[in-house]
Amino acid sequence: MGLGIGVALWDRHPSDAAALLALSLPDVQGRPQSLSQWRGKVLVVNFWATWCEPCREEMPQFVQAQRELGPRGLQFIGIAVDQPDKVIQFASELDLNYPALIGGYDAFELSRPLGNRLAALPFTVIIDREGRVAHTQLGPLKKGQLRSIVGNLL
Repeated sequence: MGLGIGVALWDRHPSDAAALLALSLPDVQGRPQSLSQWRGKVLVVNFWATWCEPCREEMPQFVQAQRELGPRGLQFIGIAVDQPDKVIQFASELDLNYPALIGGYDAFELSRPLGNRLAALPFTVIIDREGRVAHTQLGPLKKGQLRSIVGNLL
């Protein structure tokens, strides 16, 4: 599915995550990854960038939560508003244990229909196992907040 089609679908059904799950974006090696491969899990889709300090500050808790709660059905997915080489370097420094997909500046448009009307970062969408948007957050998620939301969905 092309990016334009996804945005058009979201404009009609902004509370439905179906278009997000149908999206395919390249990983840091350039291989297309469909978000639908994680259907049935609790998804935390985080729009971020290496140049975004609040993004960098919240990501270590995502790594920890992925490690601890991944076996129970939690899956983080990072959509970077950035260049692959910068994402690779930061992912290595952070020891990132979840997929980092490259959305580039188009990622702002992908996040807008889901509630990111300011096109700001970080922006996080939490999707339940049935594929419904359970929570959206503009700005960093606090550790206790993340655990509470996700804990109720697992």
